[in-house]
Amino acid sequence: MRKVTVMDPCVGRVLVSEPFLMDSYFKRTVILLGEHGEDGTVGFILNKPTDLTLNDALEDFPPFDAPLYFGGPVQTDTIHFLHTLGKKLEGSKEIIPGIYWGGSLETLKLLIETRQVDKDEIRFFAGYSGWEPEHLDDVRNGRTWLISNGKKDFAFSDSPEELWGEVLRSMGSQYAILANFPENPSLN
Repeated sequence: MRKVTVMDPCVGRVLVSEPFLMDSYFKRTVILLGEHGEDGTVGFILNKPTDLTLNDALEDFPPFDAPLYFGGPVQTDTIHFLHTLGKKLEGSKEIIPGIYWGGSLETLKLLIETRQVDKDEIRFFAGYSGWEPEHLDDVRNGRTWLISNGKKDFAFSDSPEELWGEVLRSMGSQYAILANFPENPSLN
């Protein structure tokens, strides 16, 4: 049997909840980490779209019919965004090759108003997932999360409802079996 390598959390990695995690916020989630260090960890749930659009959440924003995702239970009254705009958006931070977090909101508004941004290039999140320094390490050691490298395709998946299983299958055969684990084993 092949030895399983345990990865450490860091910027650009994804956390994949194990199938037994029943937490209402994190059940079967994939979280892209945008920050991890001595000040704590920040990430965004990639596979929880809401029924809202960005304009439902923000009043003072140009018309832009982009879906709004639930980024996590921390500060749900804030909006965050991942994008592929790179340096077009001043102040953005590259977290994996080709995927950036944040940047100037005023510049983003201007790019949207002048039709220089397509909704496939940006994803918006209400709130974020966050952990205090070293807390994520404790949670990971409790076998709550699996960790894998992030990919552009994960951050902008066209099928967020299938992303959890897709990421597990991408991690290799030892994890692929988890992707088929029933959501409620007692119903089998």
